[in-house]
Amino acid sequence: MTRSTTLAPATLAETIRLRLADDITAGRLAPGSVIDESALAERFGASRTPAREALRELAAAGLVVIEPRRGARVASVTQEQLAEMFELMAETEAMCARLATFRMTATERFGLQTLHADFHPDEAALDTYDEYNRAFHNLLYRGTHNSVLADHALALRLRLAPYRRAQFHEDRRIERSFAEHGAILEQVLRGAGEEAAQLMRVHMLTASAALAQYMRRAHS
Repeated sequence: MTRSTTLAPATLAETIRLRLADDITAGRLAPGSVIDESALAERFGASRTPAREALRELAAAGLVVIEPRRGARVASVTQEQLAEMFELMAETEAMCARLATFRMTATERFGLQTLHADFHPDEAALDTYDEYNRAFHNLLYRGTHNSVLADHALALRLRLAPYRRAQFHEDRRIERSFAEHGAILEQVLRGAGEEAAQLMRVHMLTASAALAQYMRRAHS
């Protein structure tokens, strides 16, 4: 899997969103800090339109609070709140893995297998792995053939996306995450839905623990 052939180029708004999310989760922007839209646009050599779009997306993810006539500021999210959100995400993703195991078509299984087999984590930068990671989970969501569950999983993913991305800053987390995907995939291909669900649950809770460790070190 190479970025040139499989990953769409980032829009300016997406670039701003990703970099600002990294600054927030790493503690470079403290909770309550004011984010000046004009200064943000100037930082990236952009107009205020992509900066405003990036702030709206970060607000949807809960990282930023936008108040009328007061602008944007970094939201305060406690470790307890993050743990609760990851707990909900773990159960949702486990259900997706279990249902997808039993409901994916042969073509969908082949697509998931190919995505994983063609990726090389030792060559992956954070942005590239983040894109692969989203694709892997999205294929499982679609594989449930349950649109309500898939939409729910996608909504949770949007809310947690910056935090799920931040965990990959931890030492060797990309390699470990990829190995966890491989174990889940093996159970999906075996038709072992309950085992796939359990591994997915552990995968998400491990991500939560990696995030907590990263944030503790970044904020210390």
